[in-house]
Amino acid sequence: MIVGLIVNPVAGLGGAVALKGSDGPEVQARALALGAVPRARARAAAALRALRARRPEVLVRTVAGPMGEESALAAGVRYQLAHRPPASDTGAADTRAAVAALGVVDLLLFAGGDGTARDVLDAGPRPPVLGVPAGVKVYSGCFAVSPAAAGAGAAAFDGRTVEAEVVDLDEEAHRAGGLGVRLYGTVRVPAGRVRLSGRKTGSSAAPPGSAESIARAVVAAMRPGTAYALGPGATTLAVGRALGLELTPLGVDVVRDGAVLARDVTEQRLLTLAMSQVTHGVLSVIGGQGFVIGRGNQQFSPRVLDALAGVTVLATQQKLAALGGRPLLVDSGDPVADAALAGHVRVVTGHRESVLYRIQSASEELP
Repeated sequence: MIVGLIVNPVAGLGGAVALKGSDGPEVQARALALGAVPRARARAAAALRALRARRPEVLVRTVAGPMGEESALAAGVRYQLAHRPPASDTGAADTRAAVAALGVVDLLLFAGGDGTARDVLDAGPRPPVLGVPAGVKVYSGCFAVSPAAAGAGAAAFDGRTVEAEVVDLDEEAHRAGGLGVRLYGTVRVPAGRVRLSGRKTGSSAAPPGSAESIARAVVAAMRPGTAYALGPGATTLAVGRALGLELTPLGVDVVRDGAVLARDVTEQRLLTLAMSQVTHGVLSVIGGQGFVIGRGNQQFSPRVLDALAGVTVLATQQKLAALGGRPLLVDSGDPVADAALAGHVRVVTGHRESVLYRIQSASEELP
């Protein structure tokens, strides 16, 4: 089996430092200046380890340096180089060139986020592809739910494929304060027992008032003197409206006693607050995917989760029903932190309404 591998080494840089994404050299430089730690190479290596455990004979065809070679070395897989980027600072053009240079492979793995998926799509890949989630948002349907799931899915690939959508944040909607995504095209992905994340869906199908009903329940349960870290999402924005506050659409804001305590916080700032006072996390479920942690809210890192006094999960009944019984997912990057949240969680679905719902690590094996 020959598997191609392309890593976007700067994918996900902007998440923990509250930059909403990692596209563009200016954003990447700012993220590094704020203390961001690259994670795409490590997540690609985790996918390769899962692949090698199931297919020891696999050969990985990849790109020199941080665009793949370093991950292959870390995972201990057999590999060969098919491409060398012309410069150490790589970008979208390098991803597209790498897709063309890898040649004939059985499956192309790429580690990144929605921007990387768009670059792969633009290159017109001949083999089927599978994304290793390493970006900030990861809304596209061509990603596995975790690095381990990507490796297991690659190992089980039998040649059958289906179409999956590539989407990215709608920048015009973002500037207007919305949270919409735009469809850019489709790619072929494995059709077998691959745990794909699925495309993010919005809350537009929910009856009017659903988010407001949930918001009333959250506000009614808030305790004086306690801080609440409100994650991104349309439902948490409704909590802000119920408090008479305008929150950051794609950020994490901390409120206390009906006022904003800290706006658009980084992971480090959130950790400092959580360690200095009683702080609860308030998180919404990503529609269509079921993620609670690890998609667009990297500020809730393993160490922040450990410092929180508790976590409240929000979702409309329609959003939970659309999951078809699939569990809610956690992908913090730390198996221990993910396991600590696994089990069942009470999800607020409306005013005086809640349900007990299963939640598990995104890296947990299929039954």
